[in-house]
Amino acid sequence: MKIYFSANKLIRYAVAYVFITSALMKFLNAEMANHFLQLGLPYPQLMLKLVIFLEMGCGILILLNKSVKNAVIPLIGIMFVAILLTKVPLLHTGFLPFAFQARLDIVMFILLVYLYQHSPR
Repeated sequence: MKIYFSANKLIRYAVAYVFITSALMKFLNAEMANHFLQLGLPYPQLMLKLVIFLEMGCGILILLNKSVKNAVIPLIGIMFVAILLTKVPLLHTGFLPFAFQARLDIVMFILLVYLYQHSPR
């Protein structure tokens, strides 16, 4: 018995995996949570809880193929802010270090845009 996965399905699974594990790490790992809290965001505790909720909730929706187009919108915002806050400052060390450190963020951003464009409402 062969099981075939479409490209959309594989992309959904990969994106869901990244965001669900990211949410779990922020929730369960104090070091990861503390790193997030040190980013200089207003109301850091509230923002941490909001990001955990959005990453987990939207990740599950994407995994289950429910409201994918709506679920990727807040995740695109999270990735955009993450790139601005944590990766763009690395540009002062050079483009290659920035490109290396930002690789997952940029790929996730592109995959989220792809899912938005290729998912039904």
